Amino acid sequence: MKLYLSSFRLGDHPERLVALMPAAGRIAVICNSIDTEDPDVRREKVEAELTWLTELGLRADELDLRDVTGEDLRARLASYDGVWVRGGNVFVLRAAMARSGADKILPDLIRDEQLVYAGYSAGPCVLAPSLRGLELCDDADAVEGDIIWDGLGLLDHAFVPHLNSPGHPETELLEKVAELYDRTGVPYLPLRDGQALLINGNHREVV
Repeated sequence: MKLYLSSFRLGDHPERLVALMPAAGRIAVICNSIDTEDPDVRREKVEAELTWLTELGLRADELDLRDVTGEDLRARLASYDGVWVRGGNVFVLRAAMARSGADKILPDLIRDEQLVYAGYSAGPCVLAPSLRGLELCDDADAVEGDIIWDGLGLLDHAFVPHLNSPGHPETELLEKVAELYDRTGVPYLPLRDGQALLINGNHREVV
């Protein structure tokens, strides 16, 4: 697998993401974690993600999971070298992945290294075995219908971003998540803003 999982935005070493991608690689930007926000605000946030990634030399465009499903989604993803999954509400993101079939398609493509998976906050959090505990930070009731508690299982541990990050509004909430995991024996990776987990095949490091 090739993963670049940041605590917040691009992190301090975005060049490590670029190194995982082919030159001028195509990257699909998935922002469905903010689907419940005002459409104009959502649009501005999507444009910001596209700008940051384009400035790195990547060819970025949005892939909205509300617009494509099943084999059509698989075909769309096959045209990209990577995906960038934005932070937001992890439960809203998980629901969008289930509706579109991305939760079945992405793990296969990532394990086969046909796609680099990158992103921050909710984007990495959704890769854990379970999302339980994250309701202390994100509003699970923002999801229409049943809440999906299972993560995609590409990581064998939980991912807890924004710890020891005084400038981030959710740092205290994520401390509560980490405390819960400590009490209940849930393995997790703690990251502060600026850090990212890099996985490239058998190589794994926090940068």
